[in-house]
Amino acid sequence: MKSTMPKVLHTLAGKPLLQHVLDAAKQLEPSRIMVIYGYGGDVVQQIITDKNIIWVEQKEQLGTGHAVKQAIPHLESGAKTLILLGDVPLISVDACQRLLKETKCLGLMTVRKTDPTGYGRIVRDTNGHIRSIVEHKDANQEELLIDEVNTGIIAVANDKLISWIQDLKNNNVQGEYYLTDIVSMAVRDNELVNSITVTDESSVEGVNSKQDLAGLERVYQMRMASSLMEAGVTIRDLFRLDVRGDLQVDSDVEIDVGCVFEGKVILESGVKIGAYCVIRDSVIGKGSVIAPYTHIDQAQISSRCRIGPYARLRPGTVLAEEAHVGNFVELKNAQVDVGSKINHLSYVGDATVGKKVNIGAGTITCNYDGANKHRTVIGDNAFIGSDTQLIAPVIVGENATIGAGSTISKDTPPGELTLSRSKQITISGWKRPVKATK
Repeated sequence: MKSTMPKVLHTLAGKPLLQHVLDAAKQLEPSRIMVIYGYGGDVVQQIITDKNIIWVEQKEQLGTGHAVKQAIPHLESGAKTLILLGDVPLISVDACQRLLKETKCLGLMTVRKTDPTGYGRIVRDTNGHIRSIVEHKDANQEELLIDEVNTGIIAVANDKLISWIQDLKNNNVQGEYYLTDIVSMAVRDNELVNSITVTDESSVEGVNSKQDLAGLERVYQMRMASSLMEAGVTIRDLFRLDVRGDLQVDSDVEIDVGCVFEGKVILESGVKIGAYCVIRDSVIGKGSVIAPYTHIDQAQISSRCRIGPYARLRPGTVLAEEAHVGNFVELKNAQVDVGSKINHLSYVGDATVGKKVNIGAGTITCNYDGANKHRTVIGDNAFIGSDTQLIAPVIVGENATIGAGSTISKDTPPGELTLSRSKQITISGWKRPVKATK
């Protein structure tokens, strides 16, 4: 991976590879989940904080069989164990359920590959029964021609696993204890080795490079796009969509190119998302339109709002119905009531804005005094002229008007015009500076 970060912490769709595997495992409702870790285990446990996981350290990396051996003390007698891989993020829950159902003693998940280079080959007898798994480096010329390979995903009865693990030897090219050697042990003990063969290669594909990671990212996003379209969403370009969390959609939603959705995002019916928007942990209400290049983070947007382009809504922002937030406007912890408009080049932070307020271009709520944040309250139907500074804490009364270019540091009465400007003067004969000649 060319990285100091443990491989299983690299993210796919905004989530660590290992977390994808754990989420799949949880859907199987197991009695316990164990993670066997080696390199970077302390860092992994800092990121994956699920208290129900049993963490098992493999101090020496002596092969897959040696890794599983570390978990033996935690296995329940009479149960089955499903062995998954922390770098195979798109594992199919349905395939795992099929494997567990088919497995009596030992079961393998296999796949056929056009290019099986590097994979352990599934060796079957003339009756089609699995006889062994031969690792690529140990395979002879005939075995190298086999296209059915081991995915590394195995289901096994615990009582047998405990017995077989003790018999593993490391007399192979790698000098490692291969878990796959339990297949030949099962054959030796006249136990039938069950198998299922998956057709979706990406579901059993491991990540060993940044190229692998990027490839599976696109597979995931294409699946997500297909799922969204089945739910009625119009997506302008399947190849330019990124869902990095839980995106919930209603009917007649439209998503333009290059959009990124992170965390939990809800798009209600009729929502239109313009190109290159980034939306995180937010709700967008019915019929609202988000213009291109808008960033929305932890905001609640009601129905029929218009936002952007180039707007930024930061955490704590709440917009009521038919609010307008225009280009290059930033809101932070601001509550904007029905029908109010902040259309141009403004910053409104730590503020409560009433109904049908108009805030002119270049308006700023000066909410930070260098040590503490303070709140601005603007009453219903107020009109704030362009280039106004509202120095919090301050209250603008209902139906009040603030003249353009004012700096307001005291509460303004309702229904009145308030302004603060220095006297305008003209200096006769003043000349603009000119560039000095070189």
